[in-house]
Amino acid sequence: MSQTPLLPGSIGVNQQPITVGVMGGGQLGRMFVQAAQAMGYFTAVLDPDAQSPAGLISHHHIATTYDDPAGLQALCAVADAITTEFENVPAQALLSLAAQRPVAPNGACVAVAQDRVQEKNHFNACAGVSGVRPALFAAIESPEQLAAVPDVLLPGILKTSRMGYDGKGQAQVNTREELAQAWQRLGQVPCVLEQRLALRSELSVIVARGADGQTVAFPVQKNTHRDGILALTEVHDSAVDPALAQRAQASTRALAQHLGYVGVLCVEYFVVDDGTGRDTLVVNEMAPRPHNSGHYTQNACSYSQFEAQVRALVGLPLPEPVQHSPATMINLLGDLWWPQGDASAAPTTPPWDPVLALPGTHLHLYGKLSARPGRKMGHLNITGASVAQVRQTTAQALAILGLPSLQALAA
Repeated sequence: MSQTPLLPGSIGVNQQPITVGVMGGGQLGRMFVQAAQAMGYFTAVLDPDAQSPAGLISHHHIATTYDDPAGLQALCAVADAITTEFENVPAQALLSLAAQRPVAPNGACVAVAQDRVQEKNHFNACAGVSGVRPALFAAIESPEQLAAVPDVLLPGILKTSRMGYDGKGQAQVNTREELAQAWQRLGQVPCVLEQRLALRSELSVIVARGADGQTVAFPVQKNTHRDGILALTEVHDSAVDPALAQRAQASTRALAQHLGYVGVLCVEYFVVDDGTGRDTLVVNEMAPRPHNSGHYTQNACSYSQFEAQVRALVGLPLPEPVQHSPATMINLLGDLWWPQGDASAAPTTPPWDPVLALPGTHLHLYGKLSARPGRKMGHLNITGASVAQVRQTTAQALAILGLPSLQALAA
């Protein structure tokens, strides 16, 4: 089903310029707002934090909770179309908004991403088309289900079905005793136990899909995590095997198609040994929004994941994105403000000047007013004419910032 485009500069609701709204005022909302404003749209943010990064730079900031009826109505009063910047916005709120305005992604799609059991069932339902399955898993919602867990799932990873991210809400377990203890520590909330896999690497794919079904894919990202948080993304010819990358892109397109998804979708994959020494893909999870691993698109592609989010929302064409430079992305956490590791001391501004003296460095800070250890404060994109140049600059930037080296991250 096609959508009549909402063109920038034209007049929308209440005889005001076309305005795009976003549920959530964090850094992803901020970068969506920046992309929309660069294209000529007015913007509106709904977020309860009066100092939210996106709200501080938007034309309208509605400072209410995500399920406040008055706030939702106020958003509809100014926004011609609405998206979300994170998956934990109440799905019912998105369904309510959709009764009055175009909403992408819709509440039903977001609801799938909010619940690991629904998400994994979706992955299995698509496996015949996508060719990729999740790790073996079992839902645990009762003591009976806990006792019935198959032996093949141990050792495993216990994850809460809802609200877990960046390594939160999960635990490594080796035995049934450890599993029972971990479930107790997690408050006996609904969980998923996944079989632990020997990972060779982790990948992610970002696609954008319009209301007319047109779907485009960004290049495949190779991701390295530390303590469950993304540390480094690499996107260049030598980062991912081309055949594996093609499979990951095709799988992600199929997952979006099966959902009837509209918007930007990121799907994460594990690369594991298939038992014969060859690499194979296992689908891990999806995010119904732009993703940390896609930040490199801001400086290395013909258009960014955030512009793709705007285009899909307002019904503009989605040309196939082209990567014009090899790239890496370094995640910048609040720990950088305490180089000696003493969070009780006064924070120190990181040494941005020598970092930005390096060729091809692009600093993106999120406008957060205070740094905290573990808090995502920004990212550094690095582009260059060759993979060797990008990796050399990345190594230099990591050293200046006091972060682990490329070799240490790969270990």
